[in-house]
Amino acid sequence: MHVVIMGCGRVGSTLARTLEKLDHTVAVVDRDSAAFDRLPADFRGQAVLGFGFDRDTLREAGIERAGAFAAVSNGDNSNIISARVVRETFGVERVVARIYDPRRAEVYERLGIPTVATVRWTADQMLRQLLPVGLRSQWADPTGKVVVAEIAVGNAWIGHRVAEMEESSGSRVCVLTRLGEGQLPTTKSVVQQGDLFHFVLDKQQLDAVERILADGPEGAAH
Repeated sequence: MHVVIMGCGRVGSTLARTLEKLDHTVAVVDRDSAAFDRLPADFRGQAVLGFGFDRDTLREAGIERAGAFAAVSNGDNSNIISARVVRETFGVERVVARIYDPRRAEVYERLGIPTVATVRWTADQMLRQLLPVGLRSQWADPTGKVVVAEIAVGNAWIGHRVAEMEESSGSRVCVLTRLGEGQLPTTKSVVQQGDLFHFVLDKQQLDAVERILADGPEGAAH
């Protein structure tokens, strides 16, 4: 897939490098030529000087054959204008914009432009470190009986098998996120420092499961 990225800051250059490693073609647009110095020496894509909301610049970057577009400059307005031009003028379906102001993000999402609110994301990551125990998010089936919840796990579980944690808590791990990468746990998976878990469980057991996951194996035995 061909991907156009507007903004060659730390996020944009990292996206470009990652997408190339995944065998996608990439074009990066920035109004400052010095920004392209952030791209790796072996970058094979296009570096296009110009504004991401300029139609001719976008065409030069290959937007007409692009399958996705990311607006990650340091300006909220530029990101949203570019995203809307790409979506509405060129018909690219996979479009996302980085937004610093979370209040704006909610408005733009209602316009059909997916956004990543930098402040909100950073605050969430900080909370994960400040509040290492407890429920983070929740999805419930239509009946409200079964939920999928991201629950932090106490350090006492580190070194124990995931299967042991499931058996003790009466829940099931549907996704294990390790070093930012999601994976399905196996019978040999062992809990490591920094792991994040999404559990499937009966909503009525939520409080009990949270307690067991916080206390560790010894707490589960009591």
